[in-house]
Amino acid sequence: MAELATVARPYAEALFRVAKNGNLSDWFKLVSAMAEVSTHADVKRLVEDPNLSNAQVIDTFLSLLKSGVNDEAKNFVKILIDNGRILLLPEIAVQFKELINADKGAADAEITSAFEMTDAQVNELLRTLEKKFGRKLNPSKITLDSSLIGGAVVTVEDEVLDLSIRAKLQQMHDALVS
Repeated sequence: MAELATVARPYAEALFRVAKNGNLSDWFKLVSAMAEVSTHADVKRLVEDPNLSNAQVIDTFLSLLKSGVNDEAKNFVKILIDNGRILLLPEIAVQFKELINADKGAADAEITSAFEMTDAQVNELLRTLEKKFGRKLNPSKITLDSSLIGGAVVTVEDEVLDLSIRAKLQQMHDALVS
């Protein structure tokens, strides 16, 4: 995976420099759509088909995207296909999002909760955790895991904050056993 990240990084950085002149949110939606399209097995076969020219692959790939593909995005797709890098789009999208977060002084937070959380509860949790992490947090993924018994586990970048009842019980168990 580190190799993919290394190869994808210059493309994500170049795209970010272009996107900063426009609407970063719209660009992220477009890059995410491109990444999703690039993961389909039919698209992988299309890209690897030696009987198709790069122009045919570019036209077909762009036709699979919804409207809103500007000239810069078309040029980006052309560069990726010409260099055999179109299948890097999922990693480019991840790094592009990280660049947006770094630019805004924010981070994505993955939340795993024991119970369904309302938007108000998610926002309250994030407000509290923003003080701890010292930056704005965006809920990127919210999942349920009843084995937590109660509470939540929050992952921000490489830091995990386990606020679950299961973790508290494990701590009590460890204290009693030792």
